[in-house]
Amino acid sequence: MSPSVTVFNDPFEHTIIAPAICAGVGVHTGRRVRLMVRPAAAGQGIVFVRTDIKDRDNRIPVSGEAVVDARLNTMIANASDVRLSTIEHLMAALSALGISNAVIEVDGPELPILDGSALPFVQLLDRAGFRRQEQPRQFIEILEPIRVEEGDKHATLLPCDRFEMRFEIDFDTAVIGNQVVDFVVNEDTFRNEIMSARTFGFAHEVEALRQAGLARGGSLENAVVIDGEEILNPGGLRMEREFVRHKALDAIGDLYVLGAPLMGRYEGYKAGHQLNNKLVRALLANPKAWRVTTKVPQMAMAG
Repeated sequence: MSPSVTVFNDPFEHTIIAPAICAGVGVHTGRRVRLMVRPAAAGQGIVFVRTDIKDRDNRIPVSGEAVVDARLNTMIANASDVRLSTIEHLMAALSALGISNAVIEVDGPELPILDGSALPFVQLLDRAGFRRQEQPRQFIEILEPIRVEEGDKHATLLPCDRFEMRFEIDFDTAVIGNQVVDFVVNEDTFRNEIMSARTFGFAHEVEALRQAGLARGGSLENAVVIDGEEILNPGGLRMEREFVRHKALDAIGDLYVLGAPLMGRYEGYKAGHQLNNKLVRALLANPKAWRVTTKVPQMAMAG
C-alpha cells in the first residue's frame, strides 16, 4: 500500500495485526475493566465479547438493531440480553481508522472511559498495527435524505460522494454557547481535530446521576466539568470548540454501528446518542434511501 493511502481511504477491509490491551474504569459503573482488541477475519465486522459472562452467549455483534439504550451512552445487547455500555468512543476510533473487523473482549458491563476522548483508543490501535484484508470494503451510500427530530433537536443524512459531517450545539452557558464544526470525516481530520475532544458534563447534574447509579467513575481525569460559567478542570480545554468536537466524535461512533462507513453527509443539531440511533434505525427502515457499494472497480453491489 502506498504511504499516501491511509487505511481509511483504502477500498479494502482492514483488521489489526496483533492484540492490544488496555484497562480503566467505566464512567457510569465505576468498575475497573480490562479490554483487549483482537484481529478478526474479513467480513466478520466488529464483535464485542463479555468475557465475564460464562452462562450464556457472551458475543455481541455490533449492528443498528443491537443498540438497546442510548440515553447517556450507546449500549448494545444480544439475544441473550448480555449488555455492554459506552462503546461510542472506541467505535469512533475504529471507524476513523478504517478498521472493518475486530473482536473486542471486555471483562465487565462497560468499556473503560480512559481520558473521555477517543485518543487512547487510537493509540491502542496504532500500537496493534493495521493489516489489509483481500475483501472489498463495503460503504453505505445515502441515496435519499433521512431526517429525525425530537423537539428542537434534529439529525439528517444526505446524499454525498464522501463522508461529511456538520454538528451544531447551543447551550445557555457562555462557557459553551453556540458551536459548529463542519468537516470531511477521514483519518487525518479525526486525528487532528476530533479524537482528543473529551466528553463533558455539568457539576449540578453529577450528583443526580450518581444517585441514579450513574457517573460513578466520572472525574476531572475523564471529563470536562462545567460549574456555572467556569470549567473546573485545572488544565482547561484541550482545543477550541472542544464541546462540539466531542459531539461529532460521538456521532461518528454512533453511526458506525451500521457496520460500514458512510458515503453521505450527516447534519446534527443538538443531537445525542438517542437521536443518532433513531437516525440509524430510520435509515435501515427505508431501503430505498441507501445501498451497499464498494470502491473497488466493477464490484459495486446493489443493496
